[in-house]
Amino acid sequence: MQGFGSMLKDYLEYYKISQTDFAERLGISTKHMNEILNGKTNISEELMLGISLITDIDVNLIFYVETKKRIYEYLNERFNSEKEINKYLNTFCINEMAKKKWITLKDSSSYTQNAMDLLDYLGIASFDNVSNYLNHKILYKKKEDADINKIYLWIKRCDKKMEKTNIPEYLSSNLTLLLKELEIIRNKKFNEEELIRLFNKYGIYLVIEDALNGTKIRGCTMVKNNNPCIYITRYFKEKASFYFTLYHEMGHIKSDYNKLKNKIMVNNEETSEKEMDNFALNQMIPDNIWNNVKIDPLKREKICKDNNIPLCFLYSRLAYEGIISYKSKEYNNHKEII
Repeated sequence: MQGFGSMLKDYLEYYKISQTDFAERLGISTKHMNEILNGKTNISEELMLGISLITDIDVNLIFYVETKKRIYEYLNERFNSEKEINKYLNTFCINEMAKKKWITLKDSSSYTQNAMDLLDYLGIASFDNVSNYLNHKILYKKKEDADINKIYLWIKRCDKKMEKTNIPEYLSSNLTLLLKELEIIRNKKFNEEELIRLFNKYGIYLVIEDALNGTKIRGCTMVKNNNPCIYITRYFKEKASFYFTLYHEMGHIKSDYNKLKNKIMVNNEETSEKEMDNFALNQMIPDNIWNNVKIDPLKREKICKDNNIPLCFLYSRLAYEGIISYKSKEYNNHKEII
């Protein structure tokens, strides 16, 4: 694949400009100029700007053509065939993302263009940087069946949805106020938009989005421009399960706010995750109330109603603790589908 050099060669011929004269205008040697025109060397960003200033050719066009050439060369140096290249690109689920309209493929028949579109979506300059960046950025408790690429693709999708929302400044005191309001809203019929507005009101981004097929993730937390972000998958079909994950991620905001400015908390060390799970359980049913529920099983529904706790939280906790079965009539009669 030829880069911008061949286009520049046509330009010089059309306007009858000698290579030597153009090289002098750019401040480079005739040899260097010849290598650029014949595609034997890459064009530096400085020279791209210089060429644009001299010719009035849009620097973005020069950059695009050169980038496409470099990606083509990179892929063909790394892989033995087009089949291998497409197999590698498919590890980033480009076809599934295109179907979901997460990504626009400008020319799906061109693996080079697909690679450019993918890097643009990822916000990463080179495929060589992908693995190191993800391993550095994401605090992730590894599982054998988990795919960090899929997780990051989902996070970027949530980022793009989040960027369309303007929210106020976040203050640490906001979390306490939000938790109080959640005690009211959680008793209503589940309303995704109402929940998102509530979080936005307190300076927290909340995005709820389908994950890619086979992605093993409940949610994640990070901080962008001092505003916490909570992303949750639509994996959850029951209110209690959803709120458990929501409170879990809020626990990370409470405990790990500063760390989240540079990291994405997907799953962390087992101890930390257990602490966040306990935080979530306590927010759904405070420990003192839960102890009363266990002491007096006959009054457990009344205890929860008196304390503004949804009954689906109660029966979900009973099943979680192994007191009743998830297959029991009690559990299934009280679960709330969302």
